[in-house]
Amino acid sequence: MTSTPPDPWAPLTRLTTARIALGRAGGSLPTRAHLAFQLAHAQARDAVHHAADFHRVAADLEGAGLAVIRVESAVGDRASYLQRPDLGRRLSPASSERLAVLGGGSEVDVAIVVADGLSGFAVERHAAALVRLVVERLRPGGWRLAPIVLVSGGRVAVGDEVGALLGARLTALFIGERPGLSAPDSLGAYLTFEPKPARTDADRNCVSNIRPEGLPLAVGADRVVWLLHEARRRKLTGVGLKEETGRLLEAGPADGQTGGP
Repeated sequence: MTSTPPDPWAPLTRLTTARIALGRAGGSLPTRAHLAFQLAHAQARDAVHHAADFHRVAADLEGAGLAVIRVESAVGDRASYLQRPDLGRRLSPASSERLAVLGGGSEVDVAIVVADGLSGFAVERHAAALVRLVVERLRPGGWRLAPIVLVSGGRVAVGDEVGALLGARLTALFIGERPGLSAPDSLGAYLTFEPKPARTDADRNCVSNIRPEGLPLAVGADRVVWLLHEARRRKLTGVGLKEETGRLLEAGPADGQTGGP
């Protein structure tokens, strides 16, 4: 019997979940790789259609001693969310009124917002842990935090309205990212200085692919907090604020956090 020679690419599969070293059977993929692709595709579709369990997220955050408020976007259901992105960018009238009363003319340094986005799985699996890590890193700096706002059916821009209503100098929004075929549960973090409706993507900073198999949660929290400190110090986010966390990763979380009130 002739043995199959080892695939020189195979060792790389232990280092990444990317689709590499798939092999071939004639002109097609091997059965194992084909079935794995179908599974990944199904997981990505499920992630997009899955509405996050915000009861569970709220319980995790409240169990850590954090105040939480739940609101909704203008979307009525998940199908509408996928068909009408514009509705996910603004709050429902009732939610807007509720946050306006909560804000009441007060000012806070940062409003942390969690929205389900295009992966409810990402929010369920990682959002509470990431928020806790970020809050732990902000507390020594004396940051004034609004209650954590959970937005059902929210998209990135909904954080602008939330931050404006709460009188926040900065918004840090954590949201489920569009799934890839090897990453159905990635979180993205979007940071905006002086949030208000009509902000554009050029006004934000993004930290992407936060998940254990991508950017580890602790590293993602370090990058988010570094950007928040720099945004507060420089009074801006977006294209004018470049991420410079290379030495932060080498020297530890405290290095590079030079922002002041």
